[in-house]
Amino acid sequence: MSEPVAAPAREAPAPAKWRNPHGLLPTLRWAVQGAYLLFFVVVGIEFHSFYRQAVSGGPVTAHRPPAVEGFLPISALVGLKRFLLTGLYDEVHPAGLTILFAAILSSFLARKVFCSWVCPVGGISRALEWAGEKTIWRRRKRETLVNRWADRGLISLKYLLLAFFAWAILWQMDGDAIERFLHTPYNYAADAKMLLFFTDISRTAAITLVLLVVLSVLVKHFWCRYLCPYGALVGLVSWMSPQRVVRDGATCIDCRACTRTCPVEIPVHRKASVWTPECTGCMSCVAACPVEDCLTVTRKGKNSLSPYLIPLVGLGTIYLLWGVARLTGHWHTSLSLDTLAEVYRIAASLVHP
Repeated sequence: MSEPVAAPAREAPAPAKWRNPHGLLPTLRWAVQGAYLLFFVVVGIEFHSFYRQAVSGGPVTAHRPPAVEGFLPISALVGLKRFLLTGLYDEVHPAGLTILFAAILSSFLARKVFCSWVCPVGGISRALEWAGEKTIWRRRKRETLVNRWADRGLISLKYLLLAFFAWAILWQMDGDAIERFLHTPYNYAADAKMLLFFTDISRTAAITLVLLVVLSVLVKHFWCRYLCPYGALVGLVSWMSPQRVVRDGATCIDCRACTRTCPVEIPVHRKASVWTPECTGCMSCVAACPVEDCLTVTRKGKNSLSPYLIPLVGLGTIYLLWGVARLTGHWHTSLSLDTLAEVYRIAASLVHP
């Protein structure tokens, strides 16, 4: 059965009537995402230098940046279960566990800020979305590009992936299995194996990455929206967040600017409040709304919270946990340089235990 034809959207009022004070949010988000993307590029270059010096057997002048562990979510999830079972912090990849804690806590306090403001993959996805808007979808007439039933089916994929990892790690692995995994050469060299995935990429992996890039131009945030299990995890946490976007139906003019600008195509113009775990907390819909106090945060009208508080609280939480980890010695790995050099030299041949 075909979907009902949507009623034509009403035109937004002239900008001269009301100037949205939240209009700078998208620009601010571009700046924050760009800064984090540049930071992770620097981290990658620095780690590559450290890896090459470590395997060469010569003097090592480069430093291993702990932030590289942010790309090791499976190791972080194993470390999380160990922490929950024993209270012991992962000494092999402590920064990875800290980043996971930061993503979870910030998502509860400020929705999926980690995804929409911090994650470098999210920043790249947004740039690809912009490329699609400027080329393929420039004159689109629909507020959503993906059929809602197809969208729901595809969204389930990332939750299935999350369920698989949760079953394999949180359910199947007992304390002894976790200890054995954390102290295997495979886990020691997990950061090097991630580096080799990109520097010595296979044809299959390269084709897959190109396909994801193309799909991300055609469909907003394809990877983040449909395939990222990390995003599924923080999305479920953000579902319990007290923060949400609220729409005042009495003042809404049904221009649908909110839905068109949403990176995951949530039909904001039809919702009284946005509770869905797919909301990334980017605040794009609030910034795009042309009616004063129509889209607000947590409460309706002038008593609502400032949308700028969402990224401020989220980013503040992330920096707070980073600072605590640094002060308490839970940021740098306990592995010696000799141990890292040894496992890095055989990283390419290591397989999952």
